[in-house]
Amino acid sequence: MPVRYAVVLGEALMDLLDGTSDGEPVYRPAVGGAPFNVAVGVSRLGGAAHFVGSVSTDALGERLLAFLVDNGVRVDGVKRVAAPTTLALTTFTDAEPDFTFYGDSHGLLGPDDLDAELLAGAEVISAGSIAMLWEPTLAAARAAWRVPGPRKVFDPNARPRLLQDRKAYAAVVEEFAAGADLVKLSAVDAEVLWGDDPERAAARLAEGGATVVVTRGGSGALLRHDHKLHMERAEPIEAVDTTGAGDSVLAALVHGMLTTPEGGTPDWPLLLRYALAVGSLTCEGPGGATALPTADAVRRRFPQAVPYRA
Repeated sequence: MPVRYAVVLGEALMDLLDGTSDGEPVYRPAVGGAPFNVAVGVSRLGGAAHFVGSVSTDALGERLLAFLVDNGVRVDGVKRVAAPTTLALTTFTDAEPDFTFYGDSHGLLGPDDLDAELLAGAEVISAGSIAMLWEPTLAAARAAWRVPGPRKVFDPNARPRLLQDRKAYAAVVEEFAAGADLVKLSAVDAEVLWGDDPERAAARLAEGGATVVVTRGGSGALLRHDHKLHMERAEPIEAVDTTGAGDSVLAALVHGMLTTPEGGTPDWPLLLRYALAVGSLTCEGPGGATALPTADAVRRRFPQAVPYRA
């Protein structure tokens, strides 16, 4: 039986995490990028994932590529580029991260770099995040969205420091949502892009028929599916670092789509409950991709959140 897999298209970069050492401020490098995290998260939960994006040929790029491979993510869709690896300088207010970005190595994948057979054979194509702000990768994502067959998943992951034209990016998000099967965003995304609360944003993005999940941090998430609203609470935790939490939720949702019988519809409330458990566990460890859990780890920490199977 052919392996059902997800293609995750977008950025890979290095987070520089704010911290201290011997009382002095330091920045600790950590692999990251929202789609990078999603691909790793799908693989750690037991699914098959291919990362498609541009990765530098420098030492940090080698580290990014090695992390993908070591975590079981296929990299046959990666384009290597000579530009220095993009850096995301990350500072924290309590456990909440704020990002300042340097470089553009992550946005250099173009439509001519796509493997048509890889895309056509996918069960799910997931795209979004800051790589969409670079014209080559935006064009690549649009080309991927036109591939018939795979279910489409979109996450805007809006970063205010990078948005020179918020209305323009909001229009891009609405464009991709119109062709999506699932849109995942945060309450912060809804506020940044439209000044909307989660319910209004979900209604806006569901107009084309997509299922919409809006994460709300420690409060859980809102699900809009088939014109119905469902609220799910997050597992209560003491958060250490919320970097990558939303990415881990999306990874769990994508993994659930891969395990849904072909042609079937996921049990979205059940799947969201599991995805929020995955997100909560991610927040209990530092460092984004390195904190993404396995299905066994989720089962041990939250035995009440049975790993999703349709």
